[in-house]
Amino acid sequence: MSDSERAGKQAEPGRDASPETAPEAPTEPEISAPRTAAAETDAPVAAEPDPQAEPEQDVQAPESAPAVPPPPVAAGPEEPLAAAVAAMAAGGEAAAPDRLSRRDRRRRVYKRVLIGVTVTVALCLVAGSIAVYAIYRKLDGNITTEDLTAKLGPEQERPPIVAHDAANILLMGSDDRSGDNKQYGDIGEGTKRSDTTILLHLAADRKSSVAISIPRDLMVDIPSCVRQDGSKSRAYRDQFNHAFEIGGAACTIKTIEQMTKIRVDHHIVIDFSGFKEMVNAVDGVDVCLSQPMRDTAAKLDLPAGKHRLDGEQALGYVRARKNVDDGSDTQRMTRQQRFLAALVKKVKVGDMLTQPWKLYNLLDAGTRSITADPGLSSLRELMDLSDSIKGIPNDKVAFLTVPRQPYRLDINRDELIQPQADRLFEAIRQDRVAVGAAVTGKDENGFENNGEVRIEQAATPTPSTRTTIDEDGNRVTVTPTAPGSSGTGKGAGTRSPADTKAPGSSASTTDPTSTSGGTPSAKPTSAADTGPIVTVSGRTAEQDVCAG
Repeated sequence: MSDSERAGKQAEPGRDASPETAPEAPTEPEISAPRTAAAETDAPVAAEPDPQAEPEQDVQAPESAPAVPPPPVAAGPEEPLAAAVAAMAAGGEAAAPDRLSRRDRRRRVYKRVLIGVTVTVALCLVAGSIAVYAIYRKLDGNITTEDLTAKLGPEQERPPIVAHDAANILLMGSDDRSGDNKQYGDIGEGTKRSDTTILLHLAADRKSSVAISIPRDLMVDIPSCVRQDGSKSRAYRDQFNHAFEIGGAACTIKTIEQMTKIRVDHHIVIDFSGFKEMVNAVDGVDVCLSQPMRDTAAKLDLPAGKHRLDGEQALGYVRARKNVDDGSDTQRMTRQQRFLAALVKKVKVGDMLTQPWKLYNLLDAGTRSITADPGLSSLRELMDLSDSIKGIPNDKVAFLTVPRQPYRLDINRDELIQPQADRLFEAIRQDRVAVGAAVTGKDENGFENNGEVRIEQAATPTPSTRTTIDEDGNRVTVTPTAPGSSGTGKGAGTRSPADTKAPGSSASTTDPTSTSGGTPSAKPTSAADTGPIVTVSGRTAEQDVCAG
């Protein structure tokens, strides 16, 4: 039989096979479902093939592989579907492991990706932490620490802390001409003076701050101080900036504490180069000039109008004195107050604190520029201080000059106006100073107003002792009788032996309500005793640079 005849007979299911085609009986019938092993077992046994017949090896599969589907020889119209179903039946058991294998491979890939991402993030965090730590250590190491504990003398000779949550920080600008500052002239080896001194008071509730300028030419009693070579100076009366020349920051602090009876909690000293770097770090500061400003000593030549000053120009602006205004230190302090108010406003209102690179530049310049006491000698402590005051409203950040007038014995020197000065000092001691409206306009001499102090309450009637220098240069303790001329006298800066506490006493056991001699002072008995003692008006950080 030919192949075409055999194909024709296979295409007719159900037709009886002739003896001639008996060997083809084992050919599997058409199915519509996968064939199982049990079905193959129950199939009828095929007749024994004729020895004369041509072997049909293409049709009959070996018994060892009954699941193999028939070959697609001359398939009829339904045979492709049957072949596909048979193939699925044959490979069904192998397909499931293949699907599981694909899922396992996907899981392994996902796991590797997750591990890679985790390791990358961890490395980034570690690298970032190392970088932040390195930056912190750099900034922290920039600060120069100056511990003045030994030079300030025994604790019992310093004013006690009255308002514990308030802070009083003495800011000093040094005209040291060594190192990078030599370009501004040599004033003698070992000679340093402070032409700028500001007492900054931060209210306990951090809702206001008052910066009080102390004139360099103010006549004061300078106590005995430790010189740089370790020797001691004698107490005498002279202009204020000589204290820094004699004994540096320690002698200046002692002089301030003796004059005001205010405990100085911290101090910061900044020199010319440091000031320039800080101004450059904030991209300059705006000022407004009502008339041209030319001062060859300060290397300054500016026309009238509004200007943005860089570091070098700003230094000249705050230093100029001889050929500007009336040539007095008073007008120079007024310009310094204007400049500082504009600087504070720019730092607080601008993006200096939100842009990381600008903040870093500011911190780097600031920390490299200052010398501070151990309480402000770390970046963390400086940042904590900054965080505590950044919420103070700009209209409550006031700059003014201590009440002063020409000295009665030399009009080129200054002296305090009483009782306004002492009432201001007492208000700061007790953290009872209010900030009023900003000042504008000119003073009685036709120059820009540099602040006012309005007394709100009369002086405390309790008398207090006061240390001064007599005509022979000896230190003496006196009790003023003029109302309001000395405040409450809490904690004299330098005391006579009768006023000195017993050795071994400490500030931690001192009663803040006691006088220097140990007698309790008057306790507050009414609402007026807790209200503001004075209201100050000065230049504020809220004012426009061209206002007033």
